[in-house]
Amino acid sequence: MDEQDKNIVNFGTDPEVSTIVEPASPQPASLKAVPVQHEPVQPGPSKPRKKKKEKKYVSRGVFVVCLILSFILSSVLGGLIGGAIGIIAAQDGDNLITRNDSELSHLNLSDATGSELTVAEIVDKNEDAVVEIVVSGTAENMWGQLQLVQGAGSGVIVTEDGYIATNHHVIQGANKVEVTLHNGSKYAARIIGSDPSNDIAVIKIEAKDLTTVTIGDSSTVDVGDLAVAIGNPLGQLGGTATSGIISALDRTLEVEGTTLTLLQTDAAINGGNSGGGLFNSRGELIGIVESKASAVGVEGLAFALPINSVSEIIDDFIENGGKTTTAEPTPAVGIVISDVSEENAQYYGLESAGVYIAQVTGQNAMDAGFQEMDRIVSFNGKEISSTNEFISLVRKCKVGDTVTIVVSRNGQLIEIKTVLEELQTN
Repeated sequence: MDEQDKNIVNFGTDPEVSTIVEPASPQPASLKAVPVQHEPVQPGPSKPRKKKKEKKYVSRGVFVVCLILSFILSSVLGGLIGGAIGIIAAQDGDNLITRNDSELSHLNLSDATGSELTVAEIVDKNEDAVVEIVVSGTAENMWGQLQLVQGAGSGVIVTEDGYIATNHHVIQGANKVEVTLHNGSKYAARIIGSDPSNDIAVIKIEAKDLTTVTIGDSSTVDVGDLAVAIGNPLGQLGGTATSGIISALDRTLEVEGTTLTLLQTDAAINGGNSGGGLFNSRGELIGIVESKASAVGVEGLAFALPINSVSEIIDDFIENGGKTTTAEPTPAVGIVISDVSEENAQYYGLESAGVYIAQVTGQNAMDAGFQEMDRIVSFNGKEISSTNEFISLVRKCKVGDTVTIVVSRNGQLIEIKTVLEELQTN
């Protein structure tokens, strides 16, 4: 307990009480007798003299014993009354609902808050909605010969009749896809649609009455929120659950040649987790597990596609029955950008650190007047300090939107308007 939280009470002794007795008046040495005349008294029966009532005192010892007994009695009565009150758990309208005290130890966070779940409850709610995926296909080896290759990943069931969301890279190039449910049942799956620019895909198994995930809102996620991942790490440990927190939002990374804006978490992620679910404290799906950072000395860096960024694509694949190969195209400015540090800016003779255009690749960007070595100052009025920040803002727009970008060229600020193009992945 912190010192400031302690309640310190000093009990002191009562001050001494002294009784001061005044000296009696001095008695005169001699007294003269003064005659007093009395009325004659008639003889009669004499009245008995009343005895003075003696005052009774309670000894200090008896008082202390009585005081202790009263304390004990009040404690017993208090315990009995408290126990009786403890049996009454809640009042629902006019009806009293009783709850045994022995049940209190089994109360969970959801009972207290009405929304939050424990990690165990989150897993129990969603483990049947996360599946194992095994794919097989053919690929050329170094000698140009075709050989059979296999891979594994995870997926989340989004409809009761068997539509499953996963990553594009999980099923890419697959000739055969097999799904294993949490209960061990195996199904052949067919690919409904796949979007490489957003690394999302939908597959379908022929089954009914399946447990599905509850779609959450990834825009409400904050750094520090609970995050629980469920998937099939290493392709052999289906149903594995790990927990952590949301470490960062809007991380822009390049994954297999595709630039994605992702949620970052420190929940343990391994190969085979891709396509699995990332859940919040209410057990809602907030992300599709994407990848982990893999390097010597790197731990606790994993990423997931925010569900808000891919939910429309998933719906589009389901509604169109695989007739579309991609949902909405990814917007791009048509430039290649790079972060430049203060040290590198001085070395190359640039005006300052910041985000610079390394190459102009899109026709719209060329027509708008962008040039190599322009430093990007702002995008639609928002200052830019990193490439991740710039790409994240572009991703929130749509192909065909007109945007305003301010660049610094030779120390002069220039405002450029351009129409966003579709991102070219090749």
